[in-house]
Amino acid sequence: MSDFRYAVNVMPKPGILDPQGRAVEQSLPHLHVTNVSKVRVGRRVDLTVTSDSEAEARAVVDGLAKELLGNPLIEVYAIELLEGTSSAASKVPPQ
Repeated sequence: MSDFRYAVNVMPKPGILDPQGRAVEQSLPHLHVTNVSKVRVGRRVDLTVTSDSEAEARAVVDGLAKELLGNPLIEVYAIELLEGTSSAASKVPPQ
């Protein structure tokens, strides 16, 4: 068994209203920032899966992203395999 570390990045779909992104964008002039636009705010979930293979671990993460972490009607997600995978569960440092 090995540990595989992933990040799941969830963002609003293009064209979906993003009130947080809009609030950030509207605050930028107050910080004297005028060259930033089209701000979108999402979320990132980091997790570790213990599995026999990376393909099996990714399938678990994909299922979680579809069923729990993102709303497929209004959000898209991307899965990223992070550096630092280990060959034994005990080698992963606590976070």
